[in-house]
Amino acid sequence: MKKAIYFYLAAILLLAGCSGQAEPAASAAENQAEQTAADTAEVAETTETAAAPAYYDGYVKNPQVVDDRLLQEVGQSMRDSKGEINLTNANTEAQTASVGEISLTIREAKIFHFQPDYSLIDFYHSYTHDAEFDMVKFFVEIENTSDAPLHFAPVALVETSAEETKTWEDDIYLEELGGEIAPGETKSGNVGFIIEKSDIDSLTVTTSDVFDKEENKLEDAKKIDIKF
Repeated sequence: MKKAIYFYLAAILLLAGCSGQAEPAASAAENQAEQTAADTAEVAETTETAAAPAYYDGYVKNPQVVDDRLLQEVGQSMRDSKGEINLTNANTEAQTASVGEISLTIREAKIFHFQPDYSLIDFYHSYTHDAEFDMVKFFVEIENTSDAPLHFAPVALVETSAEETKTWEDDIYLEELGGEIAPGETKSGNVGFIIEKSDIDSLTVTTSDVFDKEENKLEDAKKIDIKF
């Protein structure tokens, strides 16, 4: 009988100990969930009063980069299924240039710190092995004002004030803005590049030359300077 009593007492003490250990673990999980919810609310709060600029009308979200259209002030951040970005610098003054019969407008230039979602690691490994990185991106519009098809790329080369150079082959948005553009056609979208040095005060965008459908050069490339 005594052995049975000792057995039940030991079982009660053991259960009490397990319960005591489970409570802090559950509490920690609850705290983590609350913190995550708070972080999400904070991100939403930074953009809840913002409106996307009109030039984004009709834009389809990019499949590998966080949608940044609501981020118009330095310090704002956004999180979605593709990761989290923080806007560290921006120039939202539009610049327009004519490259032969191509009209090019750079609507905005932004610098972000970007932490992609884990699901995109394979995609970004072809560009970098870093889990998070800085990037520069441009929202551009191009229009063929001629009556013939033309071949053109809005951003062929980017040179930063930190002496870093990126080419069109480094573009992470892959929105197919370069190539043939039909007579009277307008294209718009993002072009962006991972950069090693984000502390820059200016950069220079160089377009491609303009070619006809037989690949005859019609116009030389143009350079556009952007200051932050």
